[in-house]
Amino acid sequence: MSPGEARRILDSADLICSAEEVAAAVRRLAGEISAALADRNPLLLSVMGGAVVFTGNLLPQLAFPLDFDYLHVTRYGDETSGGALRWIAAPREAIAGRTVLILDDILDEGITLAAIRDRMLDSGAAACYTAVFADKQIGKPKPILADFVGLRLPDRFVFGFGMDVHGAWRNLPAIYAAGGN
Repeated sequence: MSPGEARRILDSADLICSAEEVAAAVRRLAGEISAALADRNPLLLSVMGGAVVFTGNLLPQLAFPLDFDYLHVTRYGDETSGGALRWIAAPREAIAGRTVLILDDILDEGITLAAIRDRMLDSGAAACYTAVFADKQIGKPKPILADFVGLRLPDRFVFGFGMDVHGAWRNLPAIYAAGGN
């Protein structure tokens, strides 16, 4: 996508959550996660690439010992609708016996996050929690409910704060919805 095309998408988008609302949601989540997991020395797993912004904002606000790693699983690639699940990178840290917290950008249909949770439990995790920056309200049941949710968003194509639109605008501090949805 050219810079001009990306700019046109942003210019026609609707602001869904301001940067201040986003920052407040991350602060609240940090408090909730700290209250629940501070005494467990959890292994935090960031789901690449969308969760990188959420993770980068959340980690400095967690004032307890933890281990960190990442994984990369996708159903989307460069598409806007999900396909087959692809494991691109598995965590390097040992999972067995650990309390694991999976960090993801958005809970949409829930298929990817449910598969990640199941794989962590199958790998021997003592407990597996999930934290998503956003939970999209799609109006139908999901195979997983996140333990920690930053924001609930409408069923629209959203981008910003780690979520992209055709590869662009992950770097925005606010959440937007593509125009016309």
